Amino acid sequence: MVNDKWLIMKENIIKDKSFLFSIRIIKLYKYLCEEKKEFVLSKQILRSGTSVGANVREAEHAESPTDFKHKMSIAQKEINETLYWLELLCATDYICKSQFESLNTDAVEIIKLITTIIKTVKTNIAN
Repeated sequence: MVNDKWLIMKENIIKDKSFLFSIRIIKLYKYLCEEKKEFVLSKQILRSGTSVGANVREAEHAESPTDFKHKMSIAQKEINETLYWLELLCATDYICKSQFESLNTDAVEIIKLITTIIKTVKTNIAN
């Protein structure tokens, strides 16, 4: 059972934001495939961008605080990878600067939230 003392996802903010981000990534994937005829990079960003929310969901039912931290750490790595793919898609003109900036803003917000959650869990595990 998850202990509320170390589960700091108040009001499921990270859950909601990562889910909405996944929806945006799926729409980006469709755009890249249908409009830009790009199939390799689009699959990479689809995988990493939707994995963030999946790992956050897995963390909800973690077996221990350490398991929770581990799953959130995977989500952190996936959002960081997604940032890389966004930068690459922008640098190669598959997405315009405004598309990049909008998605990048959301991704940076998510990585900051996840990083804060991980730090808090580490502190609570140590105490």
